[in-house]
Amino acid sequence: MVSRRRRFTREFKVETVKLITDGDNSVSQIAADLGIHPNTLYKWVKQYSDKPQEAFPGSGHVTSDAEMIRQLKRDNERLKMERDILKKAMAIFSKDPN
Repeated sequence: MVSRRRRFTREFKVETVKLITDGDNSVSQIAADLGIHPNTLYKWVKQYSDKPQEAFPGSGHVTSDAEMIRQLKRDNERLKMERDILKKAMAIFSKDPN
């Protein structure tokens, strides 16, 4: 039988991280109570401590840096294509008709 991957909302993850950091219980105890592997909780704590505002973006949402890189790569490809077209046009028009 195939098990489905559980998905958690951003609010759930933030509340769980706060429970870990502010609470008296250990990560192992909280993981057992929630039915989540402790390594997953450690990963959530690390993500939240690195960038709290950008942590847990969800599917389809990318961070501002990642979005900027994606846009720049797209622009770079477009500019390379335009450059190649101009090179070919220059070669065609610079040929001697004789």
